[in-house]
Amino acid sequence: MYQPRAFIDEDLPRLHGVIQDCRLATLVTWGALGLQASHLPLLLDPGQGANGTLYGHLAKANPQCAELACGAEALVIFTGEDAYVSPSFYPSKNAHGKVVPTWNYVAVHAYGQPDVFTDPQRLLNVVEGLTQRHEAGRPQPWNVTDAPADYLDGMLRAIVGFALPIHRLEGKRKLSQNRNAEDIAGVREGLAASADLRDQQLSRLMG
Repeated sequence: MYQPRAFIDEDLPRLHGVIQDCRLATLVTWGALGLQASHLPLLLDPGQGANGTLYGHLAKANPQCAELACGAEALVIFTGEDAYVSPSFYPSKNAHGKVVPTWNYVAVHAYGQPDVFTDPQRLLNVVEGLTQRHEAGRPQPWNVTDAPADYLDGMLRAIVGFALPIHRLEGKRKLSQNRNAEDIAGVREGLAASADLRDQQLSRLMG
């Protein structure tokens, strides 16, 4: 990921927060079939390893499973808030006009070598963890044990799990840090006034 110095984020708890807030990550691998990507919900164990460990699963029929099993490095992309930044937000536009549109956003890239597994109990742990995470807060949360045991066994046989210890973590917070204080304030105010909730969320990140 291209990381100009002003936008680098190395705050591990904050990077973990972006990972945990991202409901659907993108898993990217390179191998015999070329580049492949899958969109997956993942679990983070922040205390396992120096940068944490990611857990997830793929359909056994997904050809990307073979690339995970070969031990090559994988990339997982997590995106946070983002917003279009109009030049009209900058007070400096009126002073000299030397402004152009851009995009503010938060992103985290995690790299590691996946450990693939098919052990039923490990798979069940991942499925239960994902279910509990995404069912939390519902009036009547669905539980894995609500499904018939034989049906669940069949579903587990159709997936492959993986653990990905994060050996490299890159964070980027592009929040207009390369602008002067007046322009930063202008962007923050412009996004806060937007009717789009995503713009408002990005504005709040700018302080």
